[in-house]
Amino acid sequence: MSSFSKLKAVEHIFFDLDRTLWDFETNSAETLTELYAEFDLDSKLGVNADTFIHEYKRINDIFWNDYRDGTITKEELRYARFEAAMKFFGHDDRELASAIGEEYVWRSPRKTAVLPGAMEVLQYLKPNYHLHIITNGFEEVQHIKMVSSGLAPYFEAIINSETAGAKKPSPVIFKHALQRTGATTKNSLMIGDHFEADIEGALKQGWKAIYFEPAEIAIPKGDFKRIRQLKELIEML
Repeated sequence: MSSFSKLKAVEHIFFDLDRTLWDFETNSAETLTELYAEFDLDSKLGVNADTFIHEYKRINDIFWNDYRDGTITKEELRYARFEAAMKFFGHDDRELASAIGEEYVWRSPRKTAVLPGAMEVLQYLKPNYHLHIITNGFEEVQHIKMVSSGLAPYFEAIINSETAGAKKPSPVIFKHALQRTGATTKNSLMIGDHFEADIEGALKQGWKAIYFEPAEIAIPKGDFKRIRQLKELIEML
């Protein structure tokens, strides 16, 4: 019997936050559009906001991979992604990149969009499961996101990579999560959108896992389930 088939044993459900519950793409794009206008980047870069945001998202993903790998610090990530995005369009200004980075980190987490079905699913799960968050995001930022969006009341513990001393998919953060919550490998389920960090990380620790991936992309085979909409969880759990 596969580990996933034993869902009746699940008591603790651990969600990733960004792009799983909190609508990172919508909230980030809204913030970037505001900052693009306020910092007059149109005149500095010579492109419109949509063009800049498209390239910034690509560059941001690269820098986040570096942060997960431990090759750059949180402080470097905050400004370097904006510095690199502006350099792509021929504008080199670290001071401006730092100012935009600080404002982005302050403003973006206060945006309130959550992914479709998130609240409905959490309302369904809350009476029957212990719900927790495991995130690689910045500690102070993730707390603000959860409060601002209304997600906070549904969760008992927020496991953060900064306090755990390791980022997903490291075994350290998953073991820390068990210690913090009193859960066990047998009764824990991870739900997230990042295959390596969330799914492989959890499976390697003996947890069950559900991969939230709305796009029509090929994924590796394994002992996990895939969902394209959060509401599918209501039929599974």
